[in-house]
Amino acid sequence: MPEDSSKLSVELVSPTKRVWSGQAEMVSARTVDGDLGILPGHAPLFGVLVDGKVSIKGEDGTRTEFAVQGGFISVAKNRVSILTESAG
Repeated sequence: MPEDSSKLSVELVSPTKRVWSGQAEMVSARTVDGDLGILPGHAPLFGVLVDGKVSIKGEDGTRTEFAVQGGFISVAKNRVSILTESAG
């Protein structure tokens, strides 16, 4: 069965733990190039995060925000990977 193209598969990890993992409708983050809003079908990208907030809108509609300190975000084929020094 093909992957659900209407959702994002998201992982937010720090060096010590997996902070958030699951299906999402949208991810927002701030990079050195500006603010990103990532929806299903987003073009592939790799960005450098700045200190700030990452917001994840889960598949149930709840929005969770994390304060991150730097890191990287990668988007490819509806998979979003966020690696950060720390998230709280």
